[in-house]
Amino acid sequence: MGSISKSSKNFGFTIILYLYSISSMLTITSYAVELNTITTTHSLTDGQTMVSSDRTFELGFFNPSGGISRNRYLGIWYKKISDRTVVWVANRDTPLTDTSGGGVLKLTDGGILVLVNSTNSIFWSSSNSSSNNNTVNSAPVAQLLDSGNLVVKDVNDENFLWQSFDYPGDTLLPGMKLGKNLVTGIDRRLWSWKSSDDPSKGEYSYGFDLRGFPQMFLLKGSVEQYRTGPWNGISFSGTVGLKPNSIYTYRFVFNQQEVYYDFELINSSVFSRRVMNRNGIVQRLTWNYKIQDWTVYLNTPSDNCDFYGLCHAYGSCSVDNSPACGCLDKFMPRYPKDWDTADWSGGCVRRTALDCHNGSSNGFLKYSGVKLPDTRYSWFNRSMNLKECETVCLKNCSCMAYANIDITAGGSGCLLWFDDLIDIRNVAEFGQDIYIRMASSELETHGSSNVKRRARIIVIPILLMVVVLLGLLLLLHFLRRRKLKRGGPIRLNQDRDYADENERRDIELPLLDFETIVNATNNFSIYNKLGEGGFGPVYKGVLEEGQEIAVKRLSKNSRQGLDEFKNEVLCISKLQHRNLVKLLGCCIQDDERMLIYEYLPNKSMDCFIFDKKQSVLLDWPKRYNIINGIARGLNYLHQDSRLRIIHRDLKASNILLDNDMNPKISDFGMARCFGSDEMEANTNRVVGTHGYMSPEYVMNGFFSVKSDVYSFGVLVLEIVSGSKNRGFSHPDHNLNLLGHAWTLYKEGKPLELIDASLVHSCNLTQAFRSIHIGLLCVQQSPEDRPNMSSVVMMLGSEIALPQPKEPGFYTGRKFVEVDSSSSKPESCSANQLTVTIFAPR
Repeated sequence: MGSISKSSKNFGFTIILYLYSISSMLTITSYAVELNTITTTHSLTDGQTMVSSDRTFELGFFNPSGGISRNRYLGIWYKKISDRTVVWVANRDTPLTDTSGGGVLKLTDGGILVLVNSTNSIFWSSSNSSSNNNTVNSAPVAQLLDSGNLVVKDVNDENFLWQSFDYPGDTLLPGMKLGKNLVTGIDRRLWSWKSSDDPSKGEYSYGFDLRGFPQMFLLKGSVEQYRTGPWNGISFSGTVGLKPNSIYTYRFVFNQQEVYYDFELINSSVFSRRVMNRNGIVQRLTWNYKIQDWTVYLNTPSDNCDFYGLCHAYGSCSVDNSPACGCLDKFMPRYPKDWDTADWSGGCVRRTALDCHNGSSNGFLKYSGVKLPDTRYSWFNRSMNLKECETVCLKNCSCMAYANIDITAGGSGCLLWFDDLIDIRNVAEFGQDIYIRMASSELETHGSSNVKRRARIIVIPILLMVVVLLGLLLLLHFLRRRKLKRGGPIRLNQDRDYADENERRDIELPLLDFETIVNATNNFSIYNKLGEGGFGPVYKGVLEEGQEIAVKRLSKNSRQGLDEFKNEVLCISKLQHRNLVKLLGCCIQDDERMLIYEYLPNKSMDCFIFDKKQSVLLDWPKRYNIINGIARGLNYLHQDSRLRIIHRDLKASNILLDNDMNPKISDFGMARCFGSDEMEANTNRVVGTHGYMSPEYVMNGFFSVKSDVYSFGVLVLEIVSGSKNRGFSHPDHNLNLLGHAWTLYKEGKPLELIDASLVHSCNLTQAFRSIHIGLLCVQQSPEDRPNMSSVVMMLGSEIALPQPKEPGFYTGRKFVEVDSSSSKPESCSANQLTVTIFAPR
């Protein structure tokens, strides 16, 4: 009996354990059930998920804020990767806030998906977005496909009654169409999230504009930010990054039923997608299994010339030029004075006006290697050839230009423009040919008799003008010499450009007369010239008492003018810091404007760190001292000086080095002075140098002390690596220096960034900390970047550093290779500033 009793106890315990296991499994299942389909009798509740058959995608309820808010959304995300990346949200503009019972996804008998809360109130419905009139013949079913497409179909029919691919969020997946169905009217475009924890529609969208020949636009509200250009048979005109690759194939479809762009992955095991991020950048992202994170393959827009209409009518943009905007050949600025100050809003006009209506002959001039202009006011015929296209355009006085639609197989199709040509940029490798209407006198093929007649018309007046100008110059020279002998310099407070009384009182600089500067520089001898920047030439001089000086002389053709001159005088006259260049005085006499600085014999930092021979003179202790010195100088400008000053053009050529290689920040022509209670500002005139400007400044004209912090971060990474951010190239990727540093950091190999010339002198701990701080400074969001006082503290201590986030502007572009064997030395700056000025719309 004892044995039986023991056996009974064991059997009873086994039964209890089995029942408990069943109960536990039921409990777990009630909270995390994976479904294959939804039918009219089986719903999806909060806690359950639907998984595609290959387990790539998963659909369910989620909270993007991680519980900070009570909002719940129904979305689709990747299941196979560690990072929950949401690619589609059903109720993005109508979140569920009811936490008492959660949401439920149901399928009606009519084949409509509805999202309801615990009180059965409908928060979202597929009928609100669908214009599909297909009817259900039997039983409808909803299914999540392996492509990530949520579809509703008849159980006995493979045709879709509704699909999520027709209503993209911020993500374009492989096989998803971006474009418009011309039959149903469904317009598939990407919309950014409002914020990282709010998937509702943000202010940026990306999709096709079908006016004229189709092209895609990135919009901020209704304002154009970027344009792909028209499809040319290979790619979208001027979209440099879109080219055949090993990751995906792509196509453009344009017929009577629909217009769309899509892509397919070459290798199905690769995860790649396009995302419209909340900052207005369309990114191509690919999942990197090694680092378990998304890698940026392509950014759009990728540089300043991608911003829509930067150079306006008949202007052409090139990031390799400074400034970036120029007029097309045979064109000139409509308002030259504005153009000289980087205000390109007036655009360009023909040098010789058209007179088509009065019987004057016109022709066409060929421009090669360009992104075709905006086609919204164009006409096209895909069956015509180029010669027929020219004939049609020539007969219509309103036709301004023509080009082939398809450039494959010798070219075909006809595209005509009937308005000013907007948004042109130079893209030598991927650009197209366009033929622009010109007066016959501007064409190289014009008859010799007309050439001779035109020569007489032009040359004779020019000769007369030259004679008159020479006479005037001689007279001016005589009067000037006479005035110099008779009188002294014109004082600053007597100059009409300084009428403001407060401005006069604030100037605390010695004034040197013109003759003193002439004697000090040996009459501005070419042998005394140190270099030339946006302000004008810079000369070395020696005063009578033996003091060496550097003289910046405002050129009449300078891109900078009196405002920048006065701004530099007013800003730097108040500054006294060992890491800022010292302004000794100025000279203002007649038309002359000059700034007199202390002379620094080692010139600028870029002469050393970017030169293989010179870089060995800057070992690691010197470079670390330079990093610390720049940080202290910036901290003084931002926090400790009488006025808060934002430099706005911090770069390697504006860091001068004294005899002991100590850094001094120079050139304050573009600086902005704030009161102690001011922190930020906006401007319609963006100034600075490509590669050093922060994203928020380039895109929106918004600048603050954090804009300088971004530039400082770029400088730190350049100092450590000995490489330029702009123009950086690497055989394994197309990233710039920031992207390369970010990739190495995420892979745990940041020390590979260090300049090879530092191998014997480098303190690895300091170098790693410098790279870490540099990445903190170049983060995309200005709120994430530290201020300079924190940077100074981080450099001078061993406190723990936060993890950096993704940098801004860290993708590169393909640069033209320069022959490294050339004997011509690379130019560098000396006590001067070279300014690249950009003016956004």
